[in-house]
Amino acid sequence: MNTKHTFILDSVSKAFTQGERTITVLDNLTYTFDAGRSYAITGASGSGKSTLMHILCGLDTPTDGLVYFDKLNINKFDVRQRSFFLNKNVGLVFQEPLLLTELSVIENVMLKGLIIGYEYAQAHAHALKLLEKVGLADKAHMHPRSLSGGQQQRVAILRALFNKPPFLLADEPTGNLDDIAGRVIVDLLCEYQREWGMGLIIASHDAQVAQAMDIVLRLHDGNFCL
Repeated sequence: MNTKHTFILDSVSKAFTQGERTITVLDNLTYTFDAGRSYAITGASGSGKSTLMHILCGLDTPTDGLVYFDKLNINKFDVRQRSFFLNKNVGLVFQEPLLLTELSVIENVMLKGLIIGYEYAQAHAHALKLLEKVGLADKAHMHPRSLSGGQQQRVAILRALFNKPPFLLADEPTGNLDDIAGRVIVDLLCEYQREWGMGLIIASHDAQVAQAMDIVLRLHDGNFCL
């Protein structure tokens, strides 16, 4: 990836109202994430890790402040622009794999490619190569529920990476896995990050995730403690 892609948080705050109380989760947060680097977002439960990830990818909006991807304010995207942004520029992985059970394993991997216009045969061939790389080619035409949790998460990662996005955002991707399966997932994410020069941002309480990243950012009182 030759272009230097960036995510920029510019004085981002996020507050929630509960009854008569206002709870500030993010407080005037400013930071630049660069493609080619890997980042761990850590912090106590309730510190705002998931909120931050949702704001970065445009699934939530800040109460104040701006979020830019390559100098574009993502919160001004219309439905079509947001769909393109999520399918082309950002891969998303969550704690739950969120695979579509009406599709086979390989069809789940192909999905983002088909959305942006790949021919079926082209998408199928590319998805099969990805599955081969993670040792799941023999599972290509199986039902997702027949896979283990770790295998399902690998499929979810391949789906997110199908279009080689400049950034991959993962929210607690190892949260439901044991240490061994979690290590496989972390190694896989880091391998693709290095190979493709992606930006990798992982929100996690998992110590082995933090150890594998270039930069660790701890959220505390709504801001980063480096």
